[in-house]
Amino acid sequence: MTQKPDRSAEDIGQRARRMKAARDDPGPSPLRGIGTFGMIGWSIAVPTVGGVFLGLWLDRVAPQTFSWTIALLLGGVVLGALIAWNWIGKEGDGR
Repeated sequence: MTQKPDRSAEDIGQRARRMKAARDDPGPSPLRGIGTFGMIGWSIAVPTVGGVFLGLWLDRVAPQTFSWTIALLLGGVVLGALIAWNWIGKEGDGR
C-alpha cells in the first residue's frame, strides 16, 4: 500500500494566501457605488439650492431686468457639476 502525502499543510497555506489576497483587495462593493451616487447628488444639490436661496434674496434686495434666482440656479448646477466631476476624477485615480 502506498500512502498519500499529507497535503493539509499545503491546503492551509493556500487558504491563508487566498484569505490574505481577499483582505488586501476586497473588490467592488455595491455600498461604495451607493455612497458615490450620494456624494455626487449632494455635491450638485447643495450649490444649486444655495444659489436659489441667494437668488431669491437678491431678487428682493436688488431687483434687475433678469432673474437672480434663475441665473444663480444655473450657476449652482454648473458649480455642482464641476465639484462632482473633480470628485469623480480623484476617486478614479485612487483605484
